[in-house]
Amino acid sequence: MSERPPTDAELEAAVERLSDPERFRAAEARVARAAPQLQRVLGQALHEGGWFGEAHDAEVLKAATAPDEDERLRAVRTLLAEETRMGMMVGVAVGWELALELGQHRQED
Repeated sequence: MSERPPTDAELEAAVERLSDPERFRAAEARVARAAPQLQRVLGQALHEGGWFGEAHDAEVLKAATAPDEDERLRAVRTLLAEETRMGMMVGVAVGWELALELGQHRQED
């Protein structure tokens, strides 16, 4: 039987604890060791989600070729912000699942 999912309050408290600089440095070091594998999983998830398909290419072209300089700059900034958000969300999902997998593996041992 699986554990219950964390409550919103528990999740918020855990995120708050992650704001400790020392704890974050330790997490960065762990992620850096697994970065190549995690990057592959992230890229695969984004590709399978259609993020790097024809629609994305069309948006890049539209942003890069907007005739007005201000419009072009706004479009490029928006596209970068959207890509960043999407990468972060997929990265968090991958990290969350990795934590669950590691926790499950430890329980089996």
